[in-house]
Amino acid sequence: MAAGPTQTDGRFLTGSTLGHVVRMTLTGAAGITFVFIVDAANLFWVSQLGQPILMAAIGYAFAIQFFTVSIGVGLMVGTTALVSRSIGRGERALAREQGAAGMLLTFLVQAVTAGTVVAFRRDFLGNVGASGEVLDLAARYVALSMPSLAIMAVGLCGSAVLRADGLARQAMMVTMGGGIIMLGVDPVLIYVLEMGLDGAALSVWIFRGIMAGLAIWYAGFRHGLLARPSLVLLVRHAPALLRVAVPAIVTQMATPFGNFLLTGFIAAYGDNAVAAWAVINRLTVVAFGGLFSLAGAIGGIFGQNFGARQFDRLRQTYRDAALFCVCYAGVVWLILMALTGTIAKGFGLTAEGATVLRAFTQIGALSFTLGGLLFVSNAAVNTLGRPLWASVLSWLRDGLLLWPAAVWLTAGYAAEGVVYAQALVGAVMGIVAGGLGWRYVRTIGDGPLPKVNLRERRAWRDPNRWRRR
Repeated sequence: MAAGPTQTDGRFLTGSTLGHVVRMTLTGAAGITFVFIVDAANLFWVSQLGQPILMAAIGYAFAIQFFTVSIGVGLMVGTTALVSRSIGRGERALAREQGAAGMLLTFLVQAVTAGTVVAFRRDFLGNVGASGEVLDLAARYVALSMPSLAIMAVGLCGSAVLRADGLARQAMMVTMGGGIIMLGVDPVLIYVLEMGLDGAALSVWIFRGIMAGLAIWYAGFRHGLLARPSLVLLVRHAPALLRVAVPAIVTQMATPFGNFLLTGFIAAYGDNAVAAWAVINRLTVVAFGGLFSLAGAIGGIFGQNFGARQFDRLRQTYRDAALFCVCYAGVVWLILMALTGTIAKGFGLTAEGATVLRAFTQIGALSFTLGGLLFVSNAAVNTLGRPLWASVLSWLRDGLLLWPAAVWLTAGYAAEGVVYAQALVGAVMGIVAGGLGWRYVRTIGDGPLPKVNLRERRAWRDPNRWRRR
C-alpha cells in the first residue's frame, strides 16, 4: 500500500479543500487581476486626456490582445496540470523538468504569436470594425505593446508552477509586484508626460518585464521548482504538455472569439458605444478576476489529488469551487451596481455609453453567478483527462450560441442587446457545463481511470514507482 501523503508530496493532499479553494482563488485573483489592472489603469488615464477616440482604439486593440493572452493562459493550464500531478505522485524532479519545459514552450509560442499579430495587425483590427484614424491609433498601440507578449509568457508560466505547488502568496506577488509599480508609473507616462497611447504601451513593457523577473526569482531560484531550460527538456516533455495545452488553448480562445464577435456588433453603434464596451471589458476581467483565475488556481488542487488518487477530495473540491463561484460573483454584482454612476463618470462616458455600462452592471454582471460554473467545470476536466470537453462547451457558448443571441437582442435593445446576449448565453452554458463537470468528477474512481500520459499510467500500476522521488 502506498504511503500516506506528506507535506513534501503536495500541500493540497491534506487539510480543508474549501480553505485551499478560497486561498488559491483569492490569491490567484489578486495576481491575475493586476495583469488586467494595468490595462484598466491605461484606459483610465487615457480617458483623462478627453479624447474618446483613444479609448476606442484601446478597445479595438483589446479584442486582438485577448486572443494572444488566451494562448499563453492555455499553455499555462497545461503546465499546471502536469506539474501538479507529478507533485501529487511525489515526483518532484519530474515536476521541475516539466515546469522548465512549459516555460520555454510558452515563451517560444508567444514570440511567434506576437510576430504574426504585429505583421497582420491592420487586417485583424479592420476585421473587428476599426477604420480611419482609430484604426491607425489601434495599429500603433498593438505594434508597440505586442512584442512584450513573450516576456509576459515567462511570468505567467512561473506563476503557474508556483500555484501547482501551492505557493499562493509567491504566485500572487509575481503579478502584484509589477502591478503596484505600474499604478504609480502609468499616470506619469500617459497623463503627466502626455505620451498617450505610446505611454500606455511602454507601461505594459515595464509591467511584464518586472513580472517575468519575479517569476524566475521565486520559481527558479528561491523555491527550486524549475530545472535549467533546454531543448532536450522541451523535446522530452512537449508532447505531454501539448496534449493538455492544445485543447486548453482551444478552450481559452473561445472567450476572445466571443468578445471579437460582440465588438463587431457594438461597433455599429459608434465610438461612444465602443468606448463603453472597452470599459466593460476591463471591469469584467478586474472585478471577476477570481473566476478567471479558477482554472489555474484550483487546477493544482485537482491535479495533486488526482495524482495521489484521492478521489473523494476531487469531488469535495468541485463542490467547494462551485459554491465559491456563486457567492463571489453575487458579491461583485452588488458592488458594481452600487458603483455604476461613479464608474461612468470616472471614465468620462457619454449618456449613450453610460446606458451600455448600466446594462452590464445590472444584468451582465449578475449572469456570472451561473456563468462562472463553466470555469469550475473547465478547471476540472482540463486537469482530469477530459480537456476536449472544455473546448466543446466553451465554443458552444461563444462560437455557436452567442451570434444568434446577439442578432436577436440587438434588434430590440440596440447596443445594450450585446450585453444581454452575453449574459443570457453565459448563464445557460454555465448551468450546462457545471452539471456535466460534476457528473464526470463524481464518477472518477468508480471505473477505469481517465487517460493521462504514459509515465503516469505506469506509476499508477506500480505502487513502488508511484511514490518514487
